[in-house]
Amino acid sequence: MVLFENVGVRYGAGPEILRGATFTLAPGSFHFLVGASGAGKSSLLRLMYMALRPSSGRVNLFGRDLDGLRRREIPLLRRRIGVVFQDFRLLGNLSALDNVALPLRIAGVRESQVRQHVTELLHWVGLADHVGAYPATLSGGQQQRVAIARAVIARPSLLLADEPTGNVDDSIGVRLMYLFEELNKMGTTVVIATHNERLVSKFQHRQLRVETGTVRLVTRPEAA
Repeated sequence: MVLFENVGVRYGAGPEILRGATFTLAPGSFHFLVGASGAGKSSLLRLMYMALRPSSGRVNLFGRDLDGLRRREIPLLRRRIGVVFQDFRLLGNLSALDNVALPLRIAGVRESQVRQHVTELLHWVGLADHVGAYPATLSGGQQQRVAIARAVIARPSLLLADEPTGNVDDSIGVRLMYLFEELNKMGTTVVIATHNERLVSKFQHRQLRVETGTVRLVTRPEAA
């Protein structure tokens, strides 16, 4: 699903943020991405959703080397990836329902099915009473749940989430983790960047640990 081979990242003429990153993520795996602030977790996620090119090394997604991709091929691959951004990136002129429905509508799903699936998912994440609400009227935690629902609605092959439980209380955070695990059981490869040590210790998934610019794959979970 994901292959990194001696990958390095630098911004401009500065030092490498990441260097020599080498690991593979198998289809259907679940990993926490952990490490101190500024260690390079967000850069790693940006590489995985093709928003950033490595300064060295090789990145392969879904069996395709990113170096060999044509520009027009990138959007097609991105449709297989669900992303939860820290800044949510909701469209302010669309309701919660319409924000979440976007991936399904882009994929050509019938409108009757779109509304049914989106309404059910918004109910699951605790937003049944906010289906028609616009982002500006929602709290940060509510916006985050809309963003998560949008990322998972189309059952992506790869889900990347950057601090997806950062603006919600622990009970909602655990419920969202169960949602990610259910998606994972259906075959989605999941990578969740988090500082929440309680979640990491509670769910005991494998870890990608970013430390001093290097990435280490931990198959036996350890505390974040």
